[in-house]
Amino acid sequence: MTKKTFGTFAGVFTPTTLTILGVIMYIRQPWVVGNAGVMGALGIVLLSVAITLTTALSLSSITTNIRIGSGGAFSLISQSLGLEIGGAIGIPFYFAQSIAVAMYIFGFREGLQTLTPDINPVLLDLVIFAVVMGIAFISTSFAFKIQFVILGVIVLSLVSIYGALFVNELNFNIQWIGQYPGSVENDFSGSSFWTVFAVFFPAVTGVMAGANMSGDLTNPRKSIPVGTISSVIITTIIYISLIFVAAVIASPDELAQNYNVFIDKALFGPIVLAGLLGATLSSALGSFVGAPRILLALGEKNILPKSKELARKSKKGEPVNAMLITAGLVLFGISLRNLNTIAPLLTMFFMITYAMVNIVALVEQTLGLPSYRPTLKIPIIIPAIGAFGSIAIMFVLNVIVALFSLIFIVLFYLYLVKMNIKSAAGDSRSGLFTALAEWATKKTNSLRQEREVRSWRPDLLIPVTMPKELRSSFKLIHSIIYPKGSVKILALRNENETEQRNMENFLKNAVKKFKESDLSVSYSIIDNTDFNTTVNVSMQSLNAAFFKPNIIFISIDTATSNLSYYNKLIADTKKNNFGMIIYIPFATASLAIEKSINLWMTNIPADWKETFSVNNNNLSALTSLLICRNWKGNIDVHILNNNPKLIFAENDIEDLKTMVRFPKRTTIKIHEGNLLENVAKEKNADVNVFNIEPGVTIDDMVKIVNDSRISAVFCSDSDFENVLV
Repeated sequence: MTKKTFGTFAGVFTPTTLTILGVIMYIRQPWVVGNAGVMGALGIVLLSVAITLTTALSLSSITTNIRIGSGGAFSLISQSLGLEIGGAIGIPFYFAQSIAVAMYIFGFREGLQTLTPDINPVLLDLVIFAVVMGIAFISTSFAFKIQFVILGVIVLSLVSIYGALFVNELNFNIQWIGQYPGSVENDFSGSSFWTVFAVFFPAVTGVMAGANMSGDLTNPRKSIPVGTISSVIITTIIYISLIFVAAVIASPDELAQNYNVFIDKALFGPIVLAGLLGATLSSALGSFVGAPRILLALGEKNILPKSKELARKSKKGEPVNAMLITAGLVLFGISLRNLNTIAPLLTMFFMITYAMVNIVALVEQTLGLPSYRPTLKIPIIIPAIGAFGSIAIMFVLNVIVALFSLIFIVLFYLYLVKMNIKSAAGDSRSGLFTALAEWATKKTNSLRQEREVRSWRPDLLIPVTMPKELRSSFKLIHSIIYPKGSVKILALRNENETEQRNMENFLKNAVKKFKESDLSVSYSIIDNTDFNTTVNVSMQSLNAAFFKPNIIFISIDTATSNLSYYNKLIADTKKNNFGMIIYIPFATASLAIEKSINLWMTNIPADWKETFSVNNNNLSALTSLLICRNWKGNIDVHILNNNPKLIFAENDIEDLKTMVRFPKRTTIKIHEGNLLENVAKEKNADVNVFNIEPGVTIDDMVKIVNDSRISAVFCSDSDFENVLV
């Protein structure tokens, strides 16, 4: 069966208009004028409309740029800022819409009780609820037809209110500036501009009523902007005109004391009462039709438990399961009997939704991505005013409730982040973070062109030809880069197709494994079989980038017959100002129990304290510290000192410990003589860490590993490390 869709008038304009022209217009606007005066009432209306109109414009602009799905605001927030933020806003927005139905039912019942005072209010509430639910369950089309009738009644009621100008003695002694006497409820002990504003503002919060039907519209890209903006403009004109009507048909005292001024002074009072009842009924009906669409959208994105059940529709395209759950929530709201305690919280959820819609428009405009090409363009100041105004109004209305509502949103967000939900459609967050990264890059370059040694972290470029090269060193790499380093894997294409497929599968698994630790990792396959040329050209290319690797990491299999090309690679890394880490595991020992680290420091200059330089020992020391932290192990520092000018007294050793910030349990020993002979004497380590001295070859390194029978890490500095700063 073909799903029935709706046009601009039925699907957007009518529900939005009926929700805005609600009970507050009939029984609270005269009181607003009686307290704030004409000028104060105009200020309250215009300030309120400034928030809703900017939100309507932002909503409309975004809608003309995207394919909005079901759920209205939830859909457009999710498409821009991700499902987590969209869901964190959408879930409380759904609850607010659902519980609001109960509030409208209470309002309708209170109006009805003026005609039937003897009927039990609970029974009346349940009967009204059954009528609203029955109309909604018959079909959305039937509900909209009922709303046309209600719209007609409201138009007649407005004609009757304007007719009051011709049947009453008019008061031209208008009070322009209000005295704020207060209300019957507080024994006229006074009020304020913001107190009166808080009473009026909920009147204009129906701006999303049409957008909630986005999944049921024939052309939402056209209908939402036209229907929403025209509704806001027309209802604003009505509210402003009624300020002047109220000011001339009654005195300020009467306006403040009598909530039913419009009914009592109207050309035909019963039709105004009918309009009041119709307004509350239509608001209840609009919310009951709109809320399940939000729940349906949440279910379609697998955000909530039992999402498949929530997303199920009837043959007519109605979200039956979502409507049943909404009905249960409405009954819960009715059972509370008094919603005054949670009503402010519901208003806050509406306000947060409006703020987020404006923030989405603000973010999209600020990014300036080519994909953002709305046919309705608005100045950036409009969403800025809307976002700031919505948040400011929240705290004006009630600071405590505003804070609680924000806490609720954060809790929902954290829950959804933990769920790790994915969207097939994608969103604009990557563009946002890219823009922030670009800004940070420009800012950094303006402060200092060279890399700052204090901001150093291990960013490894790992060339691999076979999976085993990475497999054997995976744990060491993780120990070096965790938690803030990064890895770029440079895989050389294998001419054997089977081996190449194996390599690609392995790389995907390796990337997945690194990402489990929340590490930054990526890989690229280079169509070149020459190892040295590939790595050298890659280093030269990456030197032009800002976010570039700073260390070449290689793992050497000592069983390989020809290792000489690694000597050239060491020279190339120096020439391109990259650091280098060479890992040579000893046979089956690998990294043993991963606890003890021997750091060997050589050729430390005599004036190391004055110059803050330990020569080529920076990367080896930093690597040892990183491994030690992740192993939760200990470091034994061995300084080979064959320089008669370099004296390491006890206070010098303590100074070195302090300046490097070695862990407390670190020991420092001073040695003289040949490096290999000293290494052979120190057997109690899981790994030896050395610097690569000038003239040392790969063969020399392999010999050190084989003679010591301990795996080793050899490091060569670039210009960007300094362990003493």
